[in-house]
Amino acid sequence: MTKLGLIRHGSTAWNKERRAQGSSNIPLDQDGIRDAESLADRIKDEEWDVIYSSDLLRAMQTAEIVARNLQVDEVFLDSRLQEVNGGQIEGTTEPERIEKWGENWRDLDLGIESREMVIKRALSFIEEVTEKHKDQIVVSHGSYIRHVLRELVKDLKMEDHLENTSVSTVKVREGLWECELYNCTKHLGGK
Repeated sequence: MTKLGLIRHGSTAWNKERRAQGSSNIPLDQDGIRDAESLADRIKDEEWDVIYSSDLLRAMQTAEIVARNLQVDEVFLDSRLQEVNGGQIEGTTEPERIEKWGENWRDLDLGIESREMVIKRALSFIEEVTEKHKDQIVVSHGSYIRHVLRELVKDLKMEDHLENTSVSTVKVREGLWECELYNCTKHLGGK
């Protein structure tokens, strides 16, 4: 049985401003660092074989904090774990998008990466790492993780928003993925 621990990176200034981050390389803010440390403390006694991370700064910083507490020597970076590329909307807020492109901006071709492309790179990554390791932590991004969970666990009822530093775990047994934990933030005093 293979287990994936899917962790969303800690918070950034753009998260607080509700700006689309996508593939923009934004660092953690002080709350993000503190919350990643709380997460690392929460999982320090768990057994994980390896940590993979998106190569975007906010995910790498989160993964490095977790790795220190788990005493894992190396974090493996993989561009297939990057957030959904937001094209022209990166760096903008919802009101800014409406002002620039109108209420129906989602219907326009603004260069946003398609769900199919995200799933293609996600499944490529998952197939590769599940052949190598039994239990892995994957530090990535909110939209990316939601796409992965929807693809792997078809009947999973998901909230719209994954919290920063939330943990979701999935296991595969006889070819079927099941969700053990979803959007858990108990290290922050949440559920």
